[in-house]
Amino acid sequence: MTIRVLLADDQALIRAGFRMIIDAEPGFEVAGEAGDGKEAVDLCHSARVDVVLMDIRMPHMDGIEATRRICADERLAGVRVLVLTTFDNDDNVVLALQAGASGFLGKNVAPPELVAAIRVVADGEALLSPRATRGLVSRFIHQIQPPVTRRLPALDLVTEREMEILILVAHGLSNDEIAQRLYVSPLTVKTHVNRTMVKLNARDRAQLVVIAYQNALVRPTDVLAD
Repeated sequence: MTIRVLLADDQALIRAGFRMIIDAEPGFEVAGEAGDGKEAVDLCHSARVDVVLMDIRMPHMDGIEATRRICADERLAGVRVLVLTTFDNDDNVVLALQAGASGFLGKNVAPPELVAAIRVVADGEALLSPRATRGLVSRFIHQIQPPVTRRLPALDLVTEREMEILILVAHGLSNDEIAQRLYVSPLTVKTHVNRTMVKLNARDRAQLVVIAYQNALVRPTDVLAD
């Protein structure tokens, strides 16, 4: 299947650079280009889009609000947003994750890493920059939105094994890493993750991380035992 990518950035040169990378990759296609958030939302409705490469800082409507509108629209349920930022420690990255983004990368990302990231996000997984991952989320999540005062009722539907995997996901572990730790197959982990996403009404792993921190299942000071 061809992965159709929407480029949303107010700088034409940056869009042109990303277009060259995507056009050169088999199985990829640029679905359109947007110079601001509103245009990105409109194009998601008018063109078939699988992944949006979304800049955070844009005129008229920023990338966070555009992400929120895309991810909240049931008609765009299949669209995934990959946020692009100049700073790995940007507070706005977490706001974008809370808005429904599937992850983020720095704008200086190497072409092979960008292509791999788009594939990961298109496949429904979450992707956070290797230099940030859990550290960024744990650093800012409570500052931006304090933990809920009442535990999310849907967490009562999560099994003990699913909860164990949810906590490992929140620590930034991949399916393969979780599988090695729990002595199960990666497919088993993926099945549990998918079931947990359904129970918690989460679009992807990124939202699972946010839910885990908001409900104090993990804390910024937690250290994962070996």
